[in-house]
Amino acid sequence: MSRLQLAIIGVGLIGGSLGLCLKDKLGDDIYITGLCRTQRSMDNAMRLGAVDYAGTDLEKVVGHADIVFLSPPVLQIVPMVEKILPYLKPGTILTDAGSTKQYLWQHLHKILPPDIYYIAGHPMTGREKSGVTAAKKDLFRGKAYVIVENTGAPPEAREKLMSVLRHTEAKFVTLDLAQHDRCASVISHVPHLMAASLVTLLNRSGDDLESCIKLVGGGFKDTTRIASSNADMWADICMTNGEAIAHNLQQLQDILAEVQSAVEHHDRQFIHDFFTASKARRDSILEEANEQHIDPN
Repeated sequence: MSRLQLAIIGVGLIGGSLGLCLKDKLGDDIYITGLCRTQRSMDNAMRLGAVDYAGTDLEKVVGHADIVFLSPPVLQIVPMVEKILPYLKPGTILTDAGSTKQYLWQHLHKILPPDIYYIAGHPMTGREKSGVTAAKKDLFRGKAYVIVENTGAPPEAREKLMSVLRHTEAKFVTLDLAQHDRCASVISHVPHLMAASLVTLLNRSGDDLESCIKLVGGGFKDTTRIASSNADMWADICMTNGEAIAHNLQQLQDILAEVQSAVEHHDRQFIHDFFTASKARRDSILEEANEQHIDPN
């Protein structure tokens, strides 16, 4: 039986972590090729053992692949698929780590031939650092991993993909395209924008800036940790999930306006109830995640 061949397009934090995980679990039963943007990234990917081969020759990277894992910024995924299509063998499975799903499917379903199968995915994990040197073989363990089923792939293709992805020990969740984008906006996209906004607020503190920086502690660092994430990736996410993000930003503005009004009018009861309800809901979410063995961090 021939060994499984996996191609990773974008051997960064997510793609590199998948490679490290699968090489650790499957060893020589899987052969992993990788496409990176720079020679340094290719060298690091091979040195760390995330791939068996890294190069820029598309045919060498994807020509024999059973599965292609697409992990560049979202706006680069469709152009990349267009480039690799001529080299894919019939029956190749495409999956991705893109944080938005409707945009990708709207474009991909127009160009994919019937014998190339796309199964949309989104591992809900990450770190504030980027690049393959930040990759970890257990990055997916215990984290939610969305699989979108309504992209026309046959059941046998889905099972083949899942037989590989299960080695990540992620907690798989099935959503449709639109639901994924709405939920990702609430629990991932808007929080990243808020973290960046808080850093911007600090940076606009004028004459108090140096003094504020001296006071930075765990609370500020924890709240803004994700603001250190990759700018290209997050700019693409905002461009491809704009409707959901804009809607939730408006809702957040409405909430902040209520809080601002209560603060201005010294309405302690409103503020107290606001914090109480927020604490209770967060605690219940963490408890539910713990019961399902999902890492909420």
